[in-house]
Amino acid sequence: MTVKHYENFPVASILMPKRLRKPVAAIYHFARAADDIADEGNLSDNERLQQLDAFRTELDRISKNETPLTPLFQNLASEINQHALPLKPHYDLLDAFSQDVVKKRYGNYAELLDYCRRSANPVGNLLLHLYGEATPVNLIYSDAICSSLQLINFWQDVARDYAISRIYLPLDEMAGFGVSEEQIAQGISDENFRRLMKFQVDRARRLMLQGAPLGSILSGRIGLEMRMIIAGGLRILDKLEAADYDVFRRRPVLRPLDWVIMLAKSAPYSY
Repeated sequence: MTVKHYENFPVASILMPKRLRKPVAAIYHFARAADDIADEGNLSDNERLQQLDAFRTELDRISKNETPLTPLFQNLASEINQHALPLKPHYDLLDAFSQDVVKKRYGNYAELLDYCRRSANPVGNLLLHLYGEATPVNLIYSDAICSSLQLINFWQDVARDYAISRIYLPLDEMAGFGVSEEQIAQGISDENFRRLMKFQVDRARRLMLQGAPLGSILSGRIGLEMRMIIAGGLRILDKLEAADYDVFRRRPVLRPLDWVIMLAKSAPYSY
């Protein structure tokens, strides 16, 4: 469900009901375009923020029932209106991408979760609205799943994120485990780093399992889609463990056999 990294976004899944593929694709293209503004190319920070502000202006037009100026937002507006989707999750995503431009370090876990609340949770919120399942309880479960997926992507990509000058590991926890920024720069996976990563992996797994009941609440293909997403996140965590948390040399990815294992774990539903 995360859009910061695209591995788990169900835009092209064969499990996604056909009636939902068009609105999901519209949300995905909006999120990816905004994320690319924050991350890609050689723009200055000010130029990136200006372009993201232009996206906010397009959302403002939708909120005022005005016609957006660009095809991307005209398409998004059509799906928002047809499916009565809330606008706040879209604004939250833009806030997260703007934050990526200016904030490169996180002092503690609470700061990181607040980022996840805006960078990942909005996608789950929008999907539940599309499913007609956006109950208060389901939204709580979805937030846990989405935040966990975002954290899992971070722990996959410690080295990749550092290459673009970002560290998502909470600084207070790095200090508590005796891990320095210089160590991350050099890709040193010593005992301190492995202990830090084990702590992060265990916490992400607990968070995922908090949200896992959503996979049994949702029925049919949507429920199976959700269980596969959950299984995928848990599978990456297992691979992080199997690599002894050395994300610098063994970045975990899902391979064909993993999808078979995930499907087996998704029906019947059990974790």
